[in-house]
Amino acid sequence: MHELSITEHLLDQCIREARAQGASRIRTIRLCIGQLKGIVPDCIQIYLDMLSEGTIAEGARIEAEFPPVRVLCRDCGLEGEITPHSLMCPHCGSLKLKLLSGKEFYIKSMEVDINGNKSTAPDHGLE
Repeated sequence: MHELSITEHLLDQCIREARAQGASRIRTIRLCIGQLKGIVPDCIQIYLDMLSEGTIAEGARIEAEFPPVRVLCRDCGLEGEITPHSLMCPHCGSLKLKLLSGKEFYIKSMEVDINGNKSTAPDHGLE
């Protein structure tokens, strides 16, 4: 259910940025979602569909990418990638890990219409 408040904030930020760019419509919102963040893109899409009615974001699509979870092992000192289902150092098996990435959440880009032409707006963080 936390996706509702996240989507409200996301929509506000996207509309604000799109208007600042002179956009008349938001077509696509591309998100970067850390695998440990616990956000379900399909839920965001459902809430976006409801919340965006009558706005320049009505009909916008959510596209998400999930960068790998990166850790630093406090035992062997090596960096590596892990999955949310295997929280051990990929090099030595230690559980003493420092999280380097995996909880990020930000707007990577948006595809918008400006004067009837498609354009891509730049990255904007959302935490």
